[in-house]
Amino acid sequence: MSQTPPRAKYAARRRRIEPWSAGALAIALLVLLPILSVLWIALFPTENIWPHLLATTLPRYMTTTAALTLGVAVLAAVTGTTTAWLVTLYRFPLSRYLEWLLLLPLAIPAYVGAYALVDFFEYAGPVQSALRGFFGWQSAREYWFPEIRSLGSATIVLAAALTPYVFLMARAAFREQSGAMYETARALGAGGWARFWRIGVPMARPAIAAGTAIVMMETLSDYGTVSYFAVQTLTTGIFTTWLQAGNAGGAAQIASVVLILVLSLVALEKVSRGRARFHGSARQPRPITQIQLTGWRAWLALGLCSIPFLVGFVLPVSVMAHHALGRPEEWLKPGLISALANTLTVAGSAAFVTVALALFMVYGVRLTGRKLPTLLLPVTNLGYAAPGAVLGIGILIPLAGLDHFIADTWEGVTGNDPGLILTGSGFAIVIAYVVRFFAIAQGAADSAMGRVSPSLPMAARSLGQTLTGTLRRIYLPLIRGSVGTALLLVFVDCVKELPATLLLRPFNYNTLATRVHEKASLEHLEQASPAALLVIAVGLAAVVLLARSENATDLT
Repeated sequence: MSQTPPRAKYAARRRRIEPWSAGALAIALLVLLPILSVLWIALFPTENIWPHLLATTLPRYMTTTAALTLGVAVLAAVTGTTTAWLVTLYRFPLSRYLEWLLLLPLAIPAYVGAYALVDFFEYAGPVQSALRGFFGWQSAREYWFPEIRSLGSATIVLAAALTPYVFLMARAAFREQSGAMYETARALGAGGWARFWRIGVPMARPAIAAGTAIVMMETLSDYGTVSYFAVQTLTTGIFTTWLQAGNAGGAAQIASVVLILVLSLVALEKVSRGRARFHGSARQPRPITQIQLTGWRAWLALGLCSIPFLVGFVLPVSVMAHHALGRPEEWLKPGLISALANTLTVAGSAAFVTVALALFMVYGVRLTGRKLPTLLLPVTNLGYAAPGAVLGIGILIPLAGLDHFIADTWEGVTGNDPGLILTGSGFAIVIAYVVRFFAIAQGAADSAMGRVSPSLPMAARSLGQTLTGTLRRIYLPLIRGSVGTALLLVFVDCVKELPATLLLRPFNYNTLATRVHEKASLEHLEQASPAALLVIAVGLAAVVLLARSENATDLT
């Protein structure tokens, strides 16, 4: 009996489809297709209105977007860096509590903060009502008050919601610095401001730049806040051009501009980090010894650190709780229960699928050693850089075409019209969530698998375990805590996502986020408050988990 030559066996093995490489290619295509779809629609629109956009609305959208993004970035960078410096380098009243309280604004979607700010400071709100009562004013003509629905208010709200990104990264950078540097600087006569500006900020600059880049990307993708404040940005232009003007090509062209800006920010952040030349000691650095503040300096530090917490968390929660407790019957409304069920369905499904795909891809890269999965792994991070409105266009238009093709084909074969299967359900929303938040799950999976000793899977393989068996019996039991964390983080982000959900939801289909936006846009804040509090509660779970994990890291 003839045997197959070794060269032929090797060639046959190479021709055989390797499942990990094929899966990596499929995942990368899933992430890239919406982005490529937007670019294709923008380049080949049915009706090209690009010249009209350039001559009319696009310059205004660009100017407003630039002003908003830069304003939020500067305010968040200054606030996050300053508060991180104070709670890390100094001791003052409540400083240990503020170290974690300053994370709580992460639980508040920016659009919820916008509704609360307007309700609190508008003409009929408690602030202006108290001023009129105290001074005896009868109407708004008798006094001046800042315009609430304005670019400045949008800047404050977005900065309050996004400052924790800078705070987290700056605090971690300050903690890693050597206390010996600061002790030497103090011995040489450097004051607090000199130590902050000449040592702390330069050493932490890469981390501050990374956090500020995230803030700018999130600002570019925001829709709920800017639409409520009537600030016309590129994101609101996408909605206006598509939903009101009915021009998908024009919306895709604006979306491509947003995408280019976001990718430019990602590239700029990476270049900035790559050019940084500030290094710590190779030895284990001496921990920073906190300085005890007394007198007015202690109370000033307390006040500066309390402002972001009060504006970013206390104000939204207080306003929403006031309205929700005043109308307890709103908690039993069928619309709220339906929105809660829809949220749990699409966010839960998306979280499970996202984490499963991330585990598949990261595991394939680590154990197979194939070039294709390794090359495609960074590509899957692009979805997180794409705003929800951009993904909405890139997913809905091609998916709607596929949906109509399936329906027409089925009706031609069976005579029955099945309706819109893909876009008529939550399927499109789940796809958008998976693409948008895949990078979060991938990062968690990669970090968790990196902590598993390589000898364990090698021993399992030597004992005859397959790749799948090694994943199921070795990796998953060891990383189940990190997998649970990834599931929760992706779930929370899905619950808060608004632009993609607004564009992709079927008719009369609400999630908690869209219900909050819908009711608040109609000035029915008492109906929006229960859904808003549920979204906040979900966000708080993620923040508490983050605080616990960081606390555990500090203790090790």
